[in-house]
Amino acid sequence: MLLGAILVIFLLVIGLLYRYIVSGGLTARQKASAIESYTARKLIEFSIPSEARAQKNPLDGGEANADAGRELYRAKCEVCHGYDGRDRTALSGGLFPPAADLQGPESVKKTDGELFYFIRNGVRNTAMPAWQLTDQQTWQLVVYLRHLPKTAAMPSQLVKETQQASVENAHYVGSASCEKCHSDIYARWKKTPMANVVRDPREHPEAIIPDLSSGDPLITFTKDDIAFVYGSRWKQRYFKKVGDDYYPFPAQWDVAHKNWKPYFVKDDWWAPLYPPDNFQRPTGALCDGCHSVNYDIKTKTVSEWNVGCEKCHGPGSEHVKQPVAATILCPSRMDYVAANDTCIQCHSQGRTSQDPIDGKHYDWPVGFALPKKLNDYWKLEEHKLGETTFTHFPDGTAHKNRMQGNDYVTSLMYTHGVSCYTCHDAHGTDNPALLRKPASTLCLDCHGPNSPSGPFAPTLEAHTHHKPDSPGSECIACHMPKIAQTIGDVNVRSHTFHFVSPAMTDFMKIPNACNVCHTDKTSAWAANALKSWAERSPWRLAQ
Repeated sequence: MLLGAILVIFLLVIGLLYRYIVSGGLTARQKASAIESYTARKLIEFSIPSEARAQKNPLDGGEANADAGRELYRAKCEVCHGYDGRDRTALSGGLFPPAADLQGPESVKKTDGELFYFIRNGVRNTAMPAWQLTDQQTWQLVVYLRHLPKTAAMPSQLVKETQQASVENAHYVGSASCEKCHSDIYARWKKTPMANVVRDPREHPEAIIPDLSSGDPLITFTKDDIAFVYGSRWKQRYFKKVGDDYYPFPAQWDVAHKNWKPYFVKDDWWAPLYPPDNFQRPTGALCDGCHSVNYDIKTKTVSEWNVGCEKCHGPGSEHVKQPVAATILCPSRMDYVAANDTCIQCHSQGRTSQDPIDGKHYDWPVGFALPKKLNDYWKLEEHKLGETTFTHFPDGTAHKNRMQGNDYVTSLMYTHGVSCYTCHDAHGTDNPALLRKPASTLCLDCHGPNSPSGPFAPTLEAHTHHKPDSPGSECIACHMPKIAQTIGDVNVRSHTFHFVSPAMTDFMKIPNACNVCHTDKTSAWAANALKSWAERSPWRLAQ
């Protein structure tokens, strides 16, 4: 009886296995069942010896080891795992088991020893080979895996629903509530321009940069008249409080040139819709929505001045009660559109979808807050090709500051899922523009000689035709020239990542990268110089 039962079960298992195989169960196209995936994952985890799991990386995580690891990653890993480790390549789409998402939670929680073990030994019956690398090279690869570019992932429907639910019942509690658990991040953020764009001189007397007693005729106010100081990097403006509104004095300080300049907006889209008087142009409608958290247009109050934590992460009361990932919004768990809109809501020129609102014209996206869709509340400034406007050059590139978003959505970087936080860390860094790394190395995380993302040249020097470590060999010098005006002749970098040729300067009067640096030369000189770069397309340089 027992023997018969065993035989029946055996035949049933054989039948099911046969059925699975002939139905395509051994093809890479058929998605594995949850049981098969779980079993395979657990077998791989069990295969790691405990002594290997406990190994520590003997190398430091500095730039030299990360750079060496990056070159190895490009040569060995990128074809399957993608430039950002997220398994988005043509080859990985046909693999089973699929290439691991190296930025996914299962990979991130692996120890350095586990990563070393898999690189050294591979995984049997998968496409993961045992690489013939030295110990140092293998550890350098491990270092780089901890420095992969932070691009946006496509969240599941569950993640989207969780993000929505996390703020439905929450209210704003202020950035100080975040300090207890995130003290390191909070300390960095407190030093950023994001946290200090608007300051009360009574609390921060050091905020006022110039000498107000210099006697300059533009200074028609005193320190006691100033309710808020705005800005410190390129320019500084001064707001006076009248009733429950703030108004800008008609003078601004040019930080770079250390002199006073008049301040009166006359070319922006909203300027003709307001009286030609600064004291009839309240900052609540024109500025404060981006310089605060949760500005209420009816009560003219804020939850917090400056770009606080909840500007990017949504109201945090539920997270304070239960500090887990599910109770707070995070751009890194959003799709690339939503992740970038977190920044674009303020770093763009546009108009509200409804205009006017209660008879007023607003220069910021009234009603928008994460995780809503920005395009329901905000229209980016329109542009007609061939026209030079207050906001755009004839080709549509930004003409002025606060248009990083307008530029960026036209770029290939944006369409490929790269996010603002891939390059910038709004929590604060020691690098200019809050870059995660120095610009000279940041771009090379994804781009390098002969990489699939370009440039297609044997060396960086061969691509730039400039000496290594010179300004002309920095990616941002050519692909992000300073051509968007912020005040006077002080410009900020373009974010289209297009190369503007000297021909465009002659044809459309758009500044080109060559002459931004070589100010003593002409666009004709630059055009002739580029003709000698044999590997460059003459068709592109002619445009």
